[in-house]
Amino acid sequence: MIQDIETIDEFLAHRTADVEEAVRTAAATEIMPRFRQLAAHEIDEKSGPHDLVTDADRKAEEFLTEALVKLLPGSVVVGEEAVHANPATYEAIKGEAPVWIVDPVDGTRQFVHGDPGFCTLVALAHRGVLLASWTYAPARAQLAVAVRGRGALLDGEPLRAGSPAPGRDLEVATSHPDYTTDDQKRALLGLWTEGVSPRACGSAGLEYLAVARGELDATAFSWEAAWDHAAGLLLVEEAGGAHLTLAGEPFRITGGNALPFTAARDAATARRVLGLLSGGA
Repeated sequence: MIQDIETIDEFLAHRTADVEEAVRTAAATEIMPRFRQLAAHEIDEKSGPHDLVTDADRKAEEFLTEALVKLLPGSVVVGEEAVHANPATYEAIKGEAPVWIVDPVDGTRQFVHGDPGFCTLVALAHRGVLLASWTYAPARAQLAVAVRGRGALLDGEPLRAGSPAPGRDLEVATSHPDYTTDDQKRALLGLWTEGVSPRACGSAGLEYLAVARGELDATAFSWEAAWDHAAGLLLVEEAGGAHLTLAGEPFRITGGNALPFTAARDAATARRVLGLLSGGA
């Protein structure tokens, strides 16, 4: 079993390309052959009509679970579909073993409708600290990789989030109304104000990528599921951005965050969005 952070650093120094290959292979074998080819029996509801799961989600997560644990012996996987089947498996995020956090198809609704706006998200964490992440949008042929302290890349080119242009409305992607409770909607109301242009988010992973690329100024989300946020939060951070919860603290993948929270192109923008969220909460 991996015993210490130095050993994990060695893994990250030499094996990130192997993780990339596993992510690409999962998409090539289990996701893309089903894109725009899904039969009705390959699509199921989980909690309701807006919470879908497909055979692509299940098969890709199974593939990644086997491949990632093989790459890093002693590690464990917390995957969205495995947690749905057994919620207790989520607790591994708080454990001592290195943990892979996996969302096999982030943006399942888009995937089901034949929209290319979906991605596969993989993050590696240890003792609550995000160490590396992979965001792969196979229908767009885009791969973003971040390693803590080493920056972020999109298709091999450095990512820099930059800062919003002065005087322009902030563009903010928010929790989609189909997935929010009345209380969560009220907490986000502060964004509906002069100088801000809020819109409902699509795939959370791709919204984080847009922030890291400087194409979107911030996100404002009201849920904690680590598989939706882990990869993107590190990507934004390593691109020069920042994230803050309603308590003014960085988001913790281990949970217990004051919600909603924001991830933004820079610290000043994160504080500005947080102030608006505080006013709406």
